[in-house]
Amino acid sequence: MANVVVVGAQWGDEGKGKIVDWLSERADVIARFQGGHNAGHTLVIDGEVFKLHALPSGVVRGGKLSVIGNGVVLDPWHLVKEIETIRAQGVSITPETLMIAENTPLILPLHGELDRAREEASSKGTKIGTTGRGIGPAYEDKVGRRVVRVADLADPATLEARVDRALQHHDPLRRGLGLEPVDRDGLLAALREIAPAILEYAAPVWKVLNEKKSMGKRILFEGAQGVLLDIDFGTYPFVTSSNVISGQAATGTGIGPGSIDFVLGIVKAYTTRVGEGPFPTELFDDDGQMLGERGHEFGTTTGRKRRCGWFDAVLVRQTCATSGVNGISLTKLDVLDGFDELKICTGYDLDGEKLDYLPTAADQQARVTPIYETMPGWSESTAGARSWAELPGEAIKYVRRIEELIKCPVALLSTSPEREDTILVTDPFAD
Repeated sequence: MANVVVVGAQWGDEGKGKIVDWLSERADVIARFQGGHNAGHTLVIDGEVFKLHALPSGVVRGGKLSVIGNGVVLDPWHLVKEIETIRAQGVSITPETLMIAENTPLILPLHGELDRAREEASSKGTKIGTTGRGIGPAYEDKVGRRVVRVADLADPATLEARVDRALQHHDPLRRGLGLEPVDRDGLLAALREIAPAILEYAAPVWKVLNEKKSMGKRILFEGAQGVLLDIDFGTYPFVTSSNVISGQAATGTGIGPGSIDFVLGIVKAYTTRVGEGPFPTELFDDDGQMLGERGHEFGTTTGRKRRCGWFDAVLVRQTCATSGVNGISLTKLDVLDGFDELKICTGYDLDGEKLDYLPTAADQQARVTPIYETMPGWSESTAGARSWAELPGEAIKYVRRIEELIKCPVALLSTSPEREDTILVTDPFAD
């Protein structure tokens, strides 16, 4: 049976939630493999809206196993609240339907405090645009071998040792930022209190996934953010603090890379990003305003307005290469309905030199200007289309040109937030 990895192939917010939910009908297990609750997935099912941040998108489908892998950093207090919220919408979440890897690192209150204090102390031009949720500092502690993990909640002695090691690092940092030392006893008490609510879901996820694989079960691996926010391959330093590319699916869940059969890149029919950093095709005119308004471009987690621009084929071709994308899911095509003409970025100009990729150096990324190709738009509606025959001819030409430029075929085409408004070209789970 095929196992599929879903990655965002731009700066995130490409509509992964709907696609993962749509694909989960064909999957037995849905596993989240990186990121934290700074990401947000909005699902619209039969008119009801579900907003997920830490939970895998598969939780809204009955009869599936959802997994939070060790590549995620988890805020336990946020997770408990999110579970309560989703349950109130009629979704059953139990240890039989949700598992958390025992080696998953925890986001503590001190991580969020440090995150926000650093951002506030940053000078103009050096702010990252972080959500302030503590994701970055938690990953730092993971690499620094001072993080508290899910399994530690079960043993009081280990928990105290982990907290003490973390405070040896954090208290000096806090003094330098003008923050009070962490209340050690208060933190331990809070962790002991939340522990039972988290430990009931704890499991050796790597073992469970490998067993599921040997049984021929289909696994859907779900990432957060987008590849252009990858800590290695994104627009550094304006990136997230984890690897977003598809290879992380193996590391972030404990299943070998040979278990990945298809990589699906989620691609918006135009481009957006939230926060700071370079954005070659960003628009500051009426077209950019229209994209934002028609696409409802506000972050699920933060509510921040997204920056909008024309489709950048250079970036998507690059992300498809670094993640080994086999096919893309093109989303939000309907947002482009009614534009007289559309532009696609086919290359960059850097000080008179033409480039077919985004350079690594930050100063060069800031200086590149897009080289555009103009295509005619369409006046007919694509919203809700479920077959190629329902699409205007110019819309089909636009999609085909994107395929040519990014050197990757369209596997799925999404024409609205509704689950069933999807055109299937290639089933990623096909054997």
